[in-house]
Amino acid sequence: MLSRQFVRDDPEAVRRALETKGVDVDLEGLLETDAEWRELKAEGDDLRRRRNEVSNEIGELKREGDDEAAAAAIERSGELKEELAAVEKRAEELEADLERALLRLPNVPHPEAPVGDDESDNVETERWGFEDRRELPAEVTPHYDLGEELDVLDFERGAKVSGGGFYVAKGEGARLEHALVQFMLDLHRTEHDYTDVFPPIPVNSASMRGAGQFPKFVEDAYRVGGDNDEPYDDDDLWLLPTAEVPVTNMYRDEILLNDDLPIKHQAYTPNFRREAGEHGTETRGIVRVHQFNKVELVNFVRPEDSYDRLEGLLGEATAVLERLGLPYRVLEMCTGDMGFAQAKKYDVEVWAPADDMPEGPEAGGRWLEVSSVSNFEDFQARRAGIQYRPEQHESAEYLHTLNGSGVAVPRVVVAVMEYYQNDDGTVEVPEPLRPYMGGTERIEGGEKVGESAVGDG
Repeated sequence: MLSRQFVRDDPEAVRRALETKGVDVDLEGLLETDAEWRELKAEGDDLRRRRNEVSNEIGELKREGDDEAAAAAIERSGELKEELAAVEKRAEELEADLERALLRLPNVPHPEAPVGDDESDNVETERWGFEDRRELPAEVTPHYDLGEELDVLDFERGAKVSGGGFYVAKGEGARLEHALVQFMLDLHRTEHDYTDVFPPIPVNSASMRGAGQFPKFVEDAYRVGGDNDEPYDDDDLWLLPTAEVPVTNMYRDEILLNDDLPIKHQAYTPNFRREAGEHGTETRGIVRVHQFNKVELVNFVRPEDSYDRLEGLLGEATAVLERLGLPYRVLEMCTGDMGFAQAKKYDVEVWAPADDMPEGPEAGGRWLEVSSVSNFEDFQARRAGIQYRPEQHESAEYLHTLNGSGVAVPRVVVAVMEYYQNDDGTVEVPEPLRPYMGGTERIEGGEKVGESAVGDG
């Protein structure tokens, strides 16, 4: 959330943010509402002052025995009370309107963020491991076909038990997902000083709003009971879209101490999003699904440290891919593609070689986003009421929050299955994952079960 003072002082910066982020909010109406609210607050203060003066006058007149003048003063006091009640009622209505409008304002991009309209204007800042990539089969089988051939991914049974956009990981496929999660958690804990958090999976509406998910992204969320179109209360529950939501809101409405910072939490959770498969894209495989596993890295820092921490957080996310030997690239997101709540954002994209698509230069393949590394500055902290006190005698200030995936699991599974694929259709297990898979060096698949398996044979 942007502060009211900032919106008043620099409406042009807010106007540019609305334009570059493609958000439709009536800023002029908001400013007019704010001006009326301030006028009413001043009028209310004046009415309270006048009423206090009359109250003092009433006491003085009574002491002097002037009952007629005291009665007139009492009548004036009642009139002022009624006027004040009407002014306060209107001010409360405007206050609620202002809060709703402010929640719909996007964060203002950092001045150095690339200016652009969409993903075509993002700027590639780094590429790792692509030039000296491993030798691949002449034709790399896409992960969705290979997963079914090896019987480690089952899309038909996933759709049977939950619907489209869900899948079942089986045997070595399930072990690979578990291995990736544990490998990431161990890496970030031991080498990057993260503290583990295992949060609740359902989160309330107040938490979704505090992290910047609501009201803008309510249609993408899974509500626990009820319809998304109905009004919802702060206590209504939703399946979390990312662990950023519960971990950020752990400190909602709290004042932290200077010595507490920085705080670095990591959390593994399953995540749930309705938007999977939107616009008819990525309907095959596990690139875009309704439920996916992810390790999330969430940081709470002093404002002066947040941009150094952003670069450090980016390095922590890319370390996962480097350890796994997976080629990747980093994009700095332009203003039109960075998202509602971010001030500055990087995307980390892993290379998956199977599909012949233009994103992957001469070798074909495509780039898949596995982490978004973002600095929200004080945007989330204002929404969630998270402050810190620089010194004991000083006023509390809003801290800065950052997060990044460390990283999303299914797309790394895609990259492993395609990049480490062998000519015989097996998949090499990256060395760092082998201890988490009982020493398994190669995914060779399992035997299918049921009459359909007999028919396939």
